[in-house]
Amino acid sequence: MHELIPDTLLREPNRMTDQTASQIPALELVDVQKSFGAVRAVRGVSFTVAKSSIHGIVGENGAGKSTLMNLVYGFHRADAGEIKVDGTARNITSPDDAIAAGIGMVHQHYMLVEPMTVLENIVLGTAPSGRLANTEREATTKLERLMLETGLSLPLDARVADLEVGARQQVEILKALFRDVQILILDEPTSVLTPHDTERLFDALRRLRDHGRTILVITHKLEEITRLTDRVTVMRQGQVVGDVATSSVDEAKLAEMMVGRPVLLRVEKGPANPGETLLELSGLTGRNFSDVSFHVRRGEIVGIAGVAGNGQSELLHAIAGLLPSAGGLAWKGAQVARRDAAHMRDAGIAHVPEDRQRDGLVQEFAAQDTAILGRHNDPALRRNGLLSRRAVRAHCEDRMRRFDVRPPDPAWPTRGFSGGNQQKLVLAREMECNPDLLLIGQPTRGVDVGAIEFIYARLIDLRDRGGAVLLVSSELDQLVSLADRILVMSGGKLIGELAPEDATDERLGLMMGGVTEKPVAA
Repeated sequence: MHELIPDTLLREPNRMTDQTASQIPALELVDVQKSFGAVRAVRGVSFTVAKSSIHGIVGENGAGKSTLMNLVYGFHRADAGEIKVDGTARNITSPDDAIAAGIGMVHQHYMLVEPMTVLENIVLGTAPSGRLANTEREATTKLERLMLETGLSLPLDARVADLEVGARQQVEILKALFRDVQILILDEPTSVLTPHDTERLFDALRRLRDHGRTILVITHKLEEITRLTDRVTVMRQGQVVGDVATSSVDEAKLAEMMVGRPVLLRVEKGPANPGETLLELSGLTGRNFSDVSFHVRRGEIVGIAGVAGNGQSELLHAIAGLLPSAGGLAWKGAQVARRDAAHMRDAGIAHVPEDRQRDGLVQEFAAQDTAILGRHNDPALRRNGLLSRRAVRAHCEDRMRRFDVRPPDPAWPTRGFSGGNQQKLVLAREMECNPDLLLIGQPTRGVDVGAIEFIYARLIDLRDRGGAVLLVSSELDQLVSLADRILVMSGGKLIGELAPEDATDERLGLMMGGVTEKPVAA
């Protein structure tokens, strides 16, 4: 294999003006190793993180990024190596040890108690018995100071269950800062955020850095790495393959370092060739949306844009038969009276839900069982009327190979995969059944750049073979690149349609905010 990273880049020092070569790093990893059975997840990782910096960690799904940070935070214990904080080796065997060392972590899937208030979630586990009232007063004073420092703003008496996703993430950040951590780790922090929430988060992280805290960010979004971080560590197959100043690389170079080959970062597709109408909605109404009318034809990708919580996710669920709906829903020219998931699936409609953990997976199942959810009646998987474990395993092995799911072990517990590999498992299950219509929400959430290239190609291939795709995405660039038509939802209603070439961020933003341009063609 050709050399991906010049030695000069590997040796290049951090050039931030307030750092010196002699300064003790905030965090240092020395030959850290971790295996899970036969799977070597982290293989002798060593690098340093400068104080008062924002440090990115990137790599493919299964490269070991989240596992490494879970070692730093004490969710797992390293098999070998050292973790040093401010130059001192620390024995971190639990999150309590990490917090005592000044390390906090905000996970990709938030860990909050929804019925409790923001304040109650933040102080949970910190209040001495018998001093709750005093603790709440002290906590409120401290949190007001932290919100002023970061620019974050939350109603402390609001229930977490009533907060939007971006606000819930702010709760997680403030919960960590409330414990006086100096090193804050964020795992895929923008995977469920709107562009506005992302910018607000970035502003808060920069302010934290400027106030002396150190930030580590795990993300697959290379554009965010180049905009946000001071330095980036690249991992592949459990090892560090590059540790460079962010200013010295671009997105294409980072992608090549991650995957080990040049990666096409743009979408290449020819014009659509729409055919017969497959799906037609006429005044469809359901949970969080109403009076929705549009059609989807063979040979096209239709995108739906909208701020989270405006009904687009529930709309996909209703079409898939997972939520009740009223109004017209026609499939291949005939009104659908029986709108349950099994019937819609048998009709040729596949569904990749937006929330894979809640709606797409059973965490307790082995991967081979997750890979046949909803497809267990397939005759190819049965022998004498019963599921064949050999056939089920072979089926999963094939899907894992096609979608590069890591580790490629059908018996591996579903909860044991990284978020990106869980997503690829769901995508493999739904896309490999050759549906007439694929309903897909946030297709590349948490997925690495090489897999994104593959997923885009598969979506375009499905379109070009005469299938159709109805795509919901919070990433406007993704919609503009993939969709042949873009519908916009606001307040639970479809308020407009744009051709991709007309869909500037400004126009889409106005329409997502409720400014109607023109009616949607049913």
